[in-house]
Amino acid sequence: MESADWALPGNVVLRLGEELEAGPGVTEQVLRNLGAAPAPFRVREMRPLPDFPAGERAITVDQTHRSVVVGEKVIVKWFPRPSEGPHPGLEMLTHLADTGFTRTAEPYAAIFCGAALAGLATAYLPGARDGWEWCAEQAAAGRTAFAAEIGALAADLHLAMATPSEVVPEPVRLMPATDGWAERAGRALDEALALTTDETDGRWLADHVADLRRELAPLQVAGETQVMRVHGDLHVGQILEWEGGFSLIDFDGNPTVPDASPYQPAARDLAQLVISVENAGQVAIKRRGADPQAVSAWVWGAREGLENAYTRRLEEAGRGDLLDRSLLRPFEAEQLCRELIYAGRFLERWRYAPMGVLRTWF
Repeated sequence: MESADWALPGNVVLRLGEELEAGPGVTEQVLRNLGAAPAPFRVREMRPLPDFPAGERAITVDQTHRSVVVGEKVIVKWFPRPSEGPHPGLEMLTHLADTGFTRTAEPYAAIFCGAALAGLATAYLPGARDGWEWCAEQAAAGRTAFAAEIGALAADLHLAMATPSEVVPEPVRLMPATDGWAERAGRALDEALALTTDETDGRWLADHVADLRRELAPLQVAGETQVMRVHGDLHVGQILEWEGGFSLIDFDGNPTVPDASPYQPAARDLAQLVISVENAGQVAIKRRGADPQAVSAWVWGAREGLENAYTRRLEEAGRGDLLDRSLLRPFEAEQLCRELIYAGRFLERWRYAPMGVLRTWF
């Protein structure tokens, strides 16, 4: 993609070179000048922006993108390397709005450079904390009531995603037996082994390869099952706790599987979510000094509450068929491999969490 500049008031510039550069002051000025985007930039406005005061601040938690809050009313997610598509996050926000799902931030505008999505502006949720903060806090305190809430939230998301809309007219499909999932999981394990270069962790992982392959084995005999549009990267970090309760964000898919089909078993999302609860337990141990044995008991209770609430909500809606439970455990094992891949590619200091979970498994 060729470089491009959007010169803005205040002597600031939104610049796209090898990576997108949105320095201090840029995000606010982009929002105030959405109707004046120069080519090759263009803006797709979805909802009117609210009035917002001056000022912006960057979100500093670890992310593969950069987020900036403007006037405590709007948050813009900038993509460092804009791509020409597909844009699953933008598509799913539109689909969810069409199907009446309101437990996510209201979308305002998408900012493109040519055909590449550069940024997405949505409502900022006041007082929002992501799950690596609030869920680790729950783990340290031994509280599990939240689990039923987020289990029901995940089920409500899947019920909305399984509802046809103009954007996604056929959201659920029947997939015949396939060995593609087993191959994908096997590659994830191989890559996790290759990227775990720490001597201690690498040796432990190599010693337990047979255990992990055994956990993945059911994928080799998986039968016909329902697949649907899923979140694709559903973890507690994508669930914000704010003044209005819990809301979901970030529908852009798993950064370790950029070429994955958007149609996956619902069990894929559920597996990612329950593994993230286990990871949050490890965060509580490392950052909050929580007792490992107490956290193990907390994980068991939280998982049970989450899974029970999820399945109960699907069954109440007459859509229990969306979940194939035989896929849940192998997808969990694959997700732990993907956590190690994420650590190896993007954030090495994260490795302690999936390795901590694996050591409780075997």
